[in-house]
Amino acid sequence: MARKRKRKSRRRQEGRKILELIPQYHIESGEDKPVTAARNYIASLGIVPPAVLVVKRTEHTTDRYFWAEKGLFGAQYVEENHFLFPSLQSIDLQEWESDKAVATVATH
Repeated sequence: MARKRKRKSRRRQEGRKILELIPQYHIESGEDKPVTAARNYIASLGIVPPAVLVVKRTEHTTDRYFWAEKGLFGAQYVEENHFLFPSLQSIDLQEWESDKAVATVATH
């Protein structure tokens, strides 16, 4: 029996593209829980939001977090609700304006 393909949300895909434009930090959780490791890493380096932290839990498992002005969020939640974060809205607008500029140059 053929498996039904999972539908990909446009809103989530758009959010993923926006998150790809943000600085990413890759760390290992070690003995701590992934969220604790991310918070400790942010505090030790004084990372300024927005940022994405990829925390390696085990050899095969990673967790992604988004560091915003309001705190630390799961990256999947941010992908789906990127419009709620002011720091991502400015990035979204810049990307859209650059696409628009390319389109206007191509039409002349």
